[in-house]
Amino acid sequence: MNSDDGFLPQVSVVVPVYNGEMDLPELIESLRSQTYPPHRVEYLLVDNNSRDRTSAILETAAKLDQITIRHLTENQIQSSYAARNKGIRASTGEIIAFTDADCRPESDWLENLVKPFVDLEIGIRAGEILALPGKTILEQHADRQNTLSQKHTLAHPFCPYGQTANLAVRRLVLQQIGLFRPYLTSGGDADLCWRILRETSYKMYFAENAIVRHRHRSTIKQLQSQWYRYGESNKYLHELHSVDLMREFTTGEYFYRLARWLLREFPLAAAKSAIGGADLVDLFNTPIGLLNVRARSMGQRQAQLPESAWDIERF
Repeated sequence: MNSDDGFLPQVSVVVPVYNGEMDLPELIESLRSQTYPPHRVEYLLVDNNSRDRTSAILETAAKLDQITIRHLTENQIQSSYAARNKGIRASTGEIIAFTDADCRPESDWLENLVKPFVDLEIGIRAGEILALPGKTILEQHADRQNTLSQKHTLAHPFCPYGQTANLAVRRLVLQQIGLFRPYLTSGGDADLCWRILRETSYKMYFAENAIVRHRHRSTIKQLQSQWYRYGESNKYLHELHSVDLMREFTTGEYFYRLARWLLREFPLAAAKSAIGGADLVDLFNTPIGLLNVRARSMGQRQAQLPESAWDIERF
């Protein structure tokens, strides 16, 4: 984008950070590389009660003059949505964009994310989320399944939504419908988008060329935690929006899929692997998927929406 295009709104990028010392150096470098004019963007990085060197790293980054980095803190509520609200309320931009500390926006991410807002009917813009290179079988499985792609959430049968790893919203929209629910711990991105699309006339735009790369989970514990939160999100959104989102395998379906893998899929994949036609992901795709489904089911069953999660913060 250049000045000849004429549309250069002031942009605020909000990033919640919790124990992000390992991710922040690469994230900040990605922000420095953005092609959007630096004098038209501020980056608000909100420390959500981290216990590592996050605060020190952000303090140092805020003193650099290449780009405008503002170091904020949200220590009262342990929730990424509360941290995002802190950033929103401190922001000055006409457009407010979101990404996460463990994401790596490509250099033209912000430029491509902001362009469509020249159309005043567009209230939300979702960019694509692709995987960072992964070495473990779990990372490769998630990559092959496009687990984090916005194409899944934008095709949601109830109402489309974009994930906050790569999302932008017009400030006027948030002034109209409110901010994130600060006490919600999962599903807040869907909740915000659904309120916008169902309570206003604004439209959502998908920008496939506005790319953020995200690191997939590399351990079973991390992967199960991710899918458990997906289950919690289903339960919370089920209650907040009175819509049936509870997807769960029965015990019979679960064991049927496992038996089919053992008796049919695994032998076929093993035979292909012997001649170089399959890899470990092909061999163990089904059991990894079943573990994910089990974790999501547990999240759905065990999640309890707190009364405070109904609260919507305002500017």
